[in-house]
Amino acid sequence: MAEPARDDTGGGESTFTVLVAAFANLGIAVAKAVAGVISGSSAMLSEAAHSVADTVTEVLLLASLKRSERPADEDHPLGHGPERYIWALLAAVATFVGGAVFSLYDGVHTLTHGEEPGDPLVAYLVLAVAFLLEGYSLRTGLRQARGEARRYRVSFGRYLRRTPDTAVKAVVMEDSAALAGLLLAAGGLLGGQLTGSGVWDGVASLCIGALLLYVAWVLGRSNAEFLIGRPLPRSVRERIRAELVAVEHIEAVLELTTLLQGPREALVAAKVDFRDVATAAQIEWASERAEQRLREEFPMIRRVYLDPTPGFAQRRSEGLNPWP
Repeated sequence: MAEPARDDTGGGESTFTVLVAAFANLGIAVAKAVAGVISGSSAMLSEAAHSVADTVTEVLLLASLKRSERPADEDHPLGHGPERYIWALLAAVATFVGGAVFSLYDGVHTLTHGEEPGDPLVAYLVLAVAFLLEGYSLRTGLRQARGEARRYRVSFGRYLRRTPDTAVKAVVMEDSAALAGLLLAAGGLLGGQLTGSGVWDGVASLCIGALLLYVAWVLGRSNAEFLIGRPLPRSVRERIRAELVAVEHIEAVLELTTLLQGPREALVAAKVDFRDVATAAQIEWASERAEQRLREEFPMIRRVYLDPTPGFAQRRSEGLNPWP
């Protein structure tokens, strides 16, 4: 059977979400760096590093989206879907190295060496503009994430925790962290302005670094799970079993393996016990019908492999009596 056409609507929406975040972060990074130099605020410089790291992250996420969309070929018979998780993992590393490490270093340096506060007015203006831009970028990511959550009929929180679309997850988490970082930077500026002490600014920078560490860890762990291999949710696996058993001539599903290969791409392989009296033609028809049912019920399933396996052979391999 020819491979079904891909549903690229989600991929295009993810690309738009990442592009919005990339352009917003690039402009914000430059503005923050200038404001940080003028105001002498380490928290503002940490926020500039944060935005630079986010911009690099978005570039890597764009690379992941484009490279993973390449079709299957002779050298890559299962396609390039998992490649998105390699680039997304590198994006998490960029957040760690480019943002968290610099922020923590700058915060420690400020606390140990002190700083001369400058004019904070420019910094406040940049923070206000950055908050609006980051808010718009976050709104775009949240709109897509909530739409996908409704589509899969799960809560928004569960979708964000379990989604295989790590590009959207990265945008939502990084933009949320960016807004929190802006508030921390503003708090550091205000505390330094009121007390004349650079301690507030240094503490704010350390808090920004800790926040970025958390985001990098969550995104890195999420992408690592998909690179190792994650199955479809248990409830979906049970529905797949039910769909297979509902096909005429199929007696039981002895073993079921599922693998997520991308946000809208999954593989299903199963050892199936067909009726002993079924003919070769009936087994072929049942296999074709089972694949058709699965693809109709679960559009994300791209590949279905069924292995006719006698039930007694499966029991014998498990050390059980093959003739109960």
